Amino acid sequence: MPTQKSPKNQSAADFVQKITTWLYWLLNFLLAAAFALALAKLFVPMNSGWPEALLILTATAGTLAALARQLPLQNVLLVAFVIVIFTGAVLAVGALTGIPFGPFTFGAKAGPEFFKTLPWIMPLFWLVVILNSRGTARLILRPWRKTKSYGFWVMGLTAILAGLFDFALEPFASRVQHYWIWVPTKFPVAWYGAPLVNFPAWTMVTLMALAFATPALINKQPRKKSSKSFYSLAVWLGGILFFAIASAMREFWPAVAADAAIGIITAVFAVRGARW
Repeated sequence: MPTQKSPKNQSAADFVQKITTWLYWLLNFLLAAAFALALAKLFVPMNSGWPEALLILTATAGTLAALARQLPLQNVLLVAFVIVIFTGAVLAVGALTGIPFGPFTFGAKAGPEFFKTLPWIMPLFWLVVILNSRGTARLILRPWRKTKSYGFWVMGLTAILAGLFDFALEPFASRVQHYWIWVPTKFPVAWYGAPLVNFPAWTMVTLMALAFATPALINKQPRKKSSKSFYSLAVWLGGILFFAIASAMREFWPAVAADAAIGIITAVFAVRGARW
């Protein structure tokens, strides 16, 4: 028989829930402010990179707070730890060997580095991309959430969305801000300097990170809350919009067209899925 919580435990749970809700909305406000500051920097250039760092930090905190409304806190922390450690290790190997993304070096604008190899902000950026790609994938696949293969479809679509996000990111990161610099290869085709192997590599790294993190993403004690949340979609589309504006300012019109197509198609399918 199901056990009932004592009034004391229920009161404590309600208090934690209220704190989580207030923190969630506070972080939403801070994220919106950070987004506005980073957007303003596109029009009023600054030498400092703190607006972008603030944007990633608030996006990280907001994403984890949103996830904490669906999962126990220990699960959220475990997911964050697994994704940050795994992607950080892959990025460090990639910077040293060129595998699996292709040969590149991090620029000074990427920020301080661990062991002169990995900028501290990059694993957090991957965390934001992966978790919000997953939230967007769950919206798109919501009509099929009761099928047996739903979890595998979510992982696969999350990996694809992360790859598409990187496709939109590359012109901004490598050509506008120079967070990293691609070393030319013998293969003649590239996307604003990024070798084509980079995009399936992003997809596969995301898939592998999810393979390790997914057990902690499964809530074994579901709460009475709807899984229909637009938070991840808003963050994901906000990133695409940001990259499109930056590309338009540099007249990277193919990138702008690609960003618009990616954003519109994803938004249509996500809203359609959410209506079920």
